[in-house]
Amino acid sequence: MTDLRALGSSSLRVSSFCLGGNVFGWTADEKQSAAVLDAYTESGGNFVDTSDSYMNYFLEQGNQPGQSETIIGDWLARRDRDSVVVATKVGDHPEYLGLEPATIKAAAEESLRRLRTDHIDLYYTHFDRDESIPVGDIITALDELVQAGKVRAIAASNISPERLAESLAFSDREGLARYVALQPQYNLVSRDTYEGPKRDIVQREGLACVPYFALASGFLTGKYRPGKTVENVRAIPGMAGGYADTERGVKVLEALENVATAHGVEMATVAMAWLARQPTVTSPIASARTVEQLPALFAMDEVQLSDAELAALNTASAV
Repeated sequence: MTDLRALGSSSLRVSSFCLGGNVFGWTADEKQSAAVLDAYTESGGNFVDTSDSYMNYFLEQGNQPGQSETIIGDWLARRDRDSVVVATKVGDHPEYLGLEPATIKAAAEESLRRLRTDHIDLYYTHFDRDESIPVGDIITALDELVQAGKVRAIAASNISPERLAESLAFSDREGLARYVALQPQYNLVSRDTYEGPKRDIVQREGLACVPYFALASGFLTGKYRPGKTVENVRAIPGMAGGYADTERGVKVLEALENVATAHGVEMATVAMAWLARQPTVTSPIASARTVEQLPALFAMDEVQLSDAELAALNTASAV
């Protein structure tokens, strides 16, 4: 993969799919994670996504928040730093919860330490849970990190359309750093979370959409089926297993399988190819637990979906 594209209005250029670091330290140990990162970059990928809170939600497995950043940082220390675009997030670490200015700045320092780098390429606000914090305070704190050279570009993840629009307007009015991307949940079985006001703003304001859960936590690989038991931590309600018994989930898997069979590729490839064809989408995020899972993701660039195939997938996944 050598096709790099601009990330919104930023100077960053990223590969067509972003490697998610949410499994590093969870379903992939440090050695497996390093192998996946090696294979990803050796195949032409350059965009890696993580968060300061990964793996806070799996502490019972001996993990700790920031573990994904640490694994990536140890790997990054052995590589050409400028060859990789590293994205991380602030606001969900148990010791740095929320988006108060002081919290943002302190959390950024910890992320820099764990990542073993002097700058974060793309810094997301992870969750905008406390809307009593003025967007101006958040943007000003982020702008100070940009001015200090600690962050190259800023973005938002889980945020309301109203707060996103207000944030962009504040940046424009005050001449401060401006969000260049939005990272929403968006995939074939979760379209209503993004299509609508959020996508309208992204399109109007020239942002990049970098969707997370591009494969619906693995559901769109076809591994999780109604009535089928899968021994996997993701086979639970609220993650991949939560889609298996829904009418939309069943229809989407059927449509995916038909298109994948016609092209002789895996279902994951078609799911990624569909997402890449959607308006505003720049680089879908997908994670890989093993090196063997990567080829199906890279193959998204080689699949040309026909209008009829896109229509079939759209119909199956309609809200």
